[in-house]
Amino acid sequence: MQNKDDVIVVGGGIAGLTAAALLANEGVSVTLLEAHSQAGGCAGTFRRGEYTFDVGATQVAGLEPGGSHFRIFQHLNLPMPEAELLDPGCVVDLADGSQPVRLWHDPLLWQQERKNQFPGSERFWQLCSFIHESNWQFASSDPVLPIRNGWDFQQTLAAINPGNLLSAPLSLLTVKDLLTLSGCARDRRLLKFLDLQLRLYSQQPADQTAALYGATVLQMTQSPLGLWHLHGSMQVLSELLVSGLKREGGTLLLRHRVRQLQPISDGSGWQVEVEAPGGKEKIFHAGDVISTLPPQCLPDLIHPVVSPGKRAMPEPYRRHLKNLDAPSGALVFYGAIDRKHLPADCPGHLQRDASDPGSVFLSISREGDGRAPKGQATVIASVFTSTKGWFPDSETQYQSKKKECQAKIRYEVEEALGLSDHCWRHQELATPRGFLHWTGRPNGIVGGLGQSPSRFGPFGLASRTPLPGLWLCGDSIHPGEGTAGVTLSALMACRQLMAQRGQTFQLSC
Repeated sequence: MQNKDDVIVVGGGIAGLTAAALLANEGVSVTLLEAHSQAGGCAGTFRRGEYTFDVGATQVAGLEPGGSHFRIFQHLNLPMPEAELLDPGCVVDLADGSQPVRLWHDPLLWQQERKNQFPGSERFWQLCSFIHESNWQFASSDPVLPIRNGWDFQQTLAAINPGNLLSAPLSLLTVKDLLTLSGCARDRRLLKFLDLQLRLYSQQPADQTAALYGATVLQMTQSPLGLWHLHGSMQVLSELLVSGLKREGGTLLLRHRVRQLQPISDGSGWQVEVEAPGGKEKIFHAGDVISTLPPQCLPDLIHPVVSPGKRAMPEPYRRHLKNLDAPSGALVFYGAIDRKHLPADCPGHLQRDASDPGSVFLSISREGDGRAPKGQATVIASVFTSTKGWFPDSETQYQSKKKECQAKIRYEVEEALGLSDHCWRHQELATPRGFLHWTGRPNGIVGGLGQSPSRFGPFGLASRTPLPGLWLCGDSIHPGEGTAGVTLSALMACRQLMAQRGQTFQLSC
């Protein structure tokens, strides 16, 4: 069977759904291929009896006016999802006997909090605020990074403001370098706090996270931005984007796993080989392909030869993709308890330092948010981990390691929330092997490329590839991870694609 589209989007996470919905809204014939039985990817959900669990992402940025989700939903004429602003956005327990750090939404409250928690650090926070404000103005003007041709350059040049020029010399620095510049390098408690927070957003500590990236993510909880808790589940984002895609005539095909991408020899587009339900093979053709898969997949996914003597992928690009450092895997504990066992002032999101199994990020459902019956709560605790060792030959070894890690994470959750080990109504653990099954990502990796100075912004992986008609978006493409980040990467790829077709595309708001 052969199908013909203008564009095929590979991967039905938030990036793929956003790209497909935007293109369909522009009148482009688009088909979205998703290997799983539901859309959403790592921002999806699953059910266990009467409980609904968010698979990976548990909080959302970009719902405020001017935010990435807000702009996309306004442009697509979709209703904004029901959500609660998180205040504090997160509570960080450094596990050193001191009071936890509360990331308040009100900038003045946050300023007072950090003065109490980290005396003498105000110069550092002022430097971060300056970088963030210039970055935010820049990002709101929809630049195209990294620049790969004249059109990309024009879009980025139009977005540059005086603050960008002043902060440009900092582009090769890390967040830890900002500490040094501001005279705070000896504040070990502040560094510990920064390491914990930055690992959530870049999977890297302060001495490896790009200063221009870290300064912005450290401000995400404060007004006029904010972090949000969705009513129902994270799946709400996916469902709204699916409705927008279908309303405009786009096609979503679930349980359709892409097996191979091959450029058509006459340069007219791409052939996409797909395994459909029941093991059936389908062949699709399209002028352009947008891939949201981890870029490390592409060398094996793209057929090596276009025609005799002509390779599909330039060798330097193939080597570059092959040599990309693999991001982390994750261990995620999913539990359910009676709400009476939780502390009275229990935050919605809590991060706790721990040496083994590593720092734990907790998300606790709110009463009436659709995730648990009345009087009960779901508790999700995630830890970044190496994917190595999670695919042993012995099933006994795997189950033993899984049981050991589940007990360690549960212990940290109980310590953080003051729970006893017999209060759990439900508990289970997802490992990289489980995420491999859920997402199809190599070895079950989660997140994108670490946002080091050599990978962020102009130095990162481009959405415009050297293969004509192949575009990338997702958490490995500027501006990085999170549903808000991948939404912007999808917008950037769509603008480039439409410009390549000679059409102008801008959001209506």
